Amino acid sequence: MSNPSGDPMLIYATAIALDGHAVLLRGFSGTGKSDLGLRLIDAGGRLVADDQCEIHPRDGTLMVRAPLALAGLIEVRGLGIVRLDAMPEAPLALIADLVPSNLIERMPMRRSERILGVTVPVTAIAPFEASAPAKLRIALAALTGLGPVALLAD
Repeated sequence: MSNPSGDPMLIYATAIALDGHAVLLRGFSGTGKSDLGLRLIDAGGRLVADDQCEIHPRDGTLMVRAPLALAGLIEVRGLGIVRLDAMPEAPLALIADLVPSNLIERMPMRRSERILGVTVPVTAIAPFEASAPAKLRIALAALTGLGPVALLAD
C-alpha cells in the first residue's frame, strides 16, 4: 500500500495501544473490532481509534491516530457511542485480522504487510474467544520483539 499524496491513510479498523504500541484490529463490520477493543482496554490497554484509523509515517515508523471527529470515541454495542480517555497516537506494531475461529491455523507461517513503505507483522485472531486479549499480548511480544516472548518455530 502506498500513499503518494502524503496525507494520512484512512483504514477502517480499531486501534488499541498495549504497552504504548498500537495493535490494529482489522475486519468487516460486525466482526468484533470494538468488542475486542473494549476487552483489551478493560485489561489495561488504551484506546487510540475506533472504526477509522489514520496512519502516517514518521521516522521509519507508522503512527496511528483517530480522525479528529472520532478522537476518544468508541462504539459499545447495545449502549451507543462512549467517550473514553484515549492516546492521541501510537506507533503501529501489529495488525490483527479478525476471523472466525475455524479459520485460524494452529501453526501459521509468519505474515507481514507493507504499508506506506513500512513492514508490519500480521496475525489472525478469533475476536470472541476468551483468550483473544491474551493471545494479542503474546503476539505483540513474539512477532515484534517488544517483549520477553519468542516463537520457537515457523
